[in-house]
Amino acid sequence: MSSATTVEVLYQAHHNWLTGWLRRKLGCPDSAADLAQDTFIRVLTARETPRIIEPRAFLTTIAKRVLFNHYRRQDIERAYLDALAQRPEIVAPSEEDRAIILQTLMELDQLLDGLPRLVKRAFLLAQLDGLTYPQIAAELGISIATVKRHLNKAAMRCYFAL
Repeated sequence: MSSATTVEVLYQAHHNWLTGWLRRKLGCPDSAADLAQDTFIRVLTARETPRIIEPRAFLTTIAKRVLFNHYRRQDIERAYLDALAQRPEIVAPSEEDRAIILQTLMELDQLLDGLPRLVKRAFLLAQLDGLTYPQIAAELGISIATVKRHLNKAAMRCYFAL
């Protein structure tokens, strides 16, 4: 059976159940429908066709990851909008620029995912705030050599992700 056929059978048998499960988690039928679709897209685009023994447990695991990413995106978007609200309206970016910036922030968050908190913080202080190594060291309470190691680690993560 091909991967697409497997996903089709899985979709027909469990889509309504998964959408209901997500609706109970989110309280929003529209978001639940979107995230259910995202879950099946992840199954469809997987590198290998998984051997599924317990379909609902399998879908729940993937849906939890999709839900986690949904909440993470909301947190990033909220932080970005809070930062924008602190800027004068004259220098606020256009709606198109805001969407591009938010997408870039999401991609950067994914690139840095898994790095230690201080490594991410040092990278963001350098890249977004434009702080120098000594300023980052003072801000984080670490040595300049450690700042260099942290920034190198984050830069390597970004470089190899491309």
